[in-house]
Amino acid sequence: MPSQFFGLNIAASGLSAFQTSINVTTNNISNVQTEGYTRQSATLESTQAIRCYTKYGSIGTGVAATEIRQERDLYYDDKYWENSGSLGFYEQKLYYLDQIESVFTDNETQEGFATIFAKMFNGLDTLKNNAADESVRNQFINQAQSLCTYFNALYSSLQEIQEDANEEIKNSVDCINTYSSKIALLNKQINTVEINGGYANELRDERANLIDQLSAIVDVETSEYEVQNTNGENLGGTNYTVMINGQILVDGNDYRTLECTSSAYQHCQSDIEGMYEITWADTGMRFAATTGTANGTLKALFEIRDGNYNQNLTGEITAISANSFTIAPPSITNINALSLPDNGQVTVNNKTYIYTGWSAEVDENGKLTSFTFELESELTQNEIDRLVGKELTQSASINAMGIPYYQQQITEFLREFTQLFNEIEQGGETLNGEIMGSFFVGTTKTGTVYDFSDWQKDEDGKYPSTISSKDDSYYQMTAETIVINAKSIKDPTYFSTAETIKDGADAYDVVDKLLTLQEDVTMFRGDDASSFLEKLISDISVDTEKVQTYYNNYSNLDTVITNMRTSVSGVDEDEEALNLVKFQNAYNMASKVISVMSELYDKLINETGV
Repeated sequence: MPSQFFGLNIAASGLSAFQTSINVTTNNISNVQTEGYTRQSATLESTQAIRCYTKYGSIGTGVAATEIRQERDLYYDDKYWENSGSLGFYEQKLYYLDQIESVFTDNETQEGFATIFAKMFNGLDTLKNNAADESVRNQFINQAQSLCTYFNALYSSLQEIQEDANEEIKNSVDCINTYSSKIALLNKQINTVEINGGYANELRDERANLIDQLSAIVDVETSEYEVQNTNGENLGGTNYTVMINGQILVDGNDYRTLECTSSAYQHCQSDIEGMYEITWADTGMRFAATTGTANGTLKALFEIRDGNYNQNLTGEITAISANSFTIAPPSITNINALSLPDNGQVTVNNKTYIYTGWSAEVDENGKLTSFTFELESELTQNEIDRLVGKELTQSASINAMGIPYYQQQITEFLREFTQLFNEIEQGGETLNGEIMGSFFVGTTKTGTVYDFSDWQKDEDGKYPSTISSKDDSYYQMTAETIVINAKSIKDPTYFSTAETIKDGADAYDVVDKLLTLQEDVTMFRGDDASSFLEKLISDISVDTEKVQTYYNNYSNLDTVITNMRTSVSGVDEDEEALNLVKFQNAYNMASKVISVMSELYDKLINETGV
């Protein structure tokens, strides 16, 4: 049987409950500009009725605020994280593609290949009518050296972009490790609060913000489930897991970290040194940064840094010994298209093997028919038995046009052009009657000069039967090494304009042949030399346009998902103002009840006489 003062207790419960609701609304309004804040609401429930031994049987006891919950929709969170990875991927890739595109710029403000190449051939055409004039010769040689300098600078610029991407990979790994440790710590703090009956809204907001940032770097999946005892009873806490690229990163209070190690080997011939490889710190296994499920800025960085458009060397192992692999036929038969480092790594059956050098068999037409790799470590008999017939792959195969692809395209063009140019030059005599050597040569940082003497045709027009990574062939010609031979730079007479000087100093039959190399000879991707830059610009423009389209699509989708997410979790000022008025009115009504009850008690106590 409730007491005479029971109504006062009910009204007091209303005051308390609506005061809590007003406080929650006030907190929402205060955080209307707080990034990552999730709107909260107080859950009001009627308190348990008490039994009365009367006709109506029981009577309500008022209201209570049972919890303060976040207004979040996990469906929109998942969609946001999924889209964030795609948006981050295309945004990061677009940033680097714009840089690559700017490297190939050729206009009034920045001279590029087409301008410099045209100037060189204009100088050659002028030389045609002044073959004996040393000043004209010198002018042409300087213009040819400008072409070499252009390619040297192009090589360095692309390497700088690759270096930037490489450093960003390390920074991304550092961010992932920081996020994983913070998320695991927040999991522990959240459970500490919620096991004791609270609800850690602010900590959950902080954790969700970390997932938002992580989702832009890698593909993220999360799950949360209640922790139960063996009887299926909820113990009050939850287990929160985070997976990146399909692999566990955080599991409750435990977390994993990634490690970046500098590789001692290059993936492609023109790669920078010390490229980072990512492994799991606890297992040493390689982190899958570019698999089908991968996404985010980290995948984009790998595609820019390592993207070779699947144009790496592959082949079936046809012969094997304790110290070598031999593959035939190779996927690349043209030495000018070869981007294989002189030493590095090859992959067979998902296992990496280190080779210290390679050699190749060559047919009479100069085509490569097989490759043999000399291994750093001896193979066991078991490996020998099971690797025969397996496919060998040069390093990673990434189907994207990244820095290695463009470096390889440049190198292939240079090898084809310089080989044809040198072969024509070597068919003539200098102004002093000497047999002309290679006009374009390769020079390494250590001063080694390659004139490609190991890749000369014999009297029957046949190429050498074997070639190796150490030989003096056009394999040594890259955008980094190309220069004009030092003798021609010092002495302009050391350049052939005629097949024999006996025809006179003004003869120019060799020059006529050289002039055909500008536009009359097919040498690169089915077109002439002057169209080289157009091919690369076409590649980069198509790739950039495609990425820009995807970026715009995902950016628009991000706006839609963010708006939908905000409609649930965000603070709306008008809605909160309405709630404030609603709860204020309810609070005033509860206060009015107390005022009325006070008058009743005054009558009961002071004016009722017995």
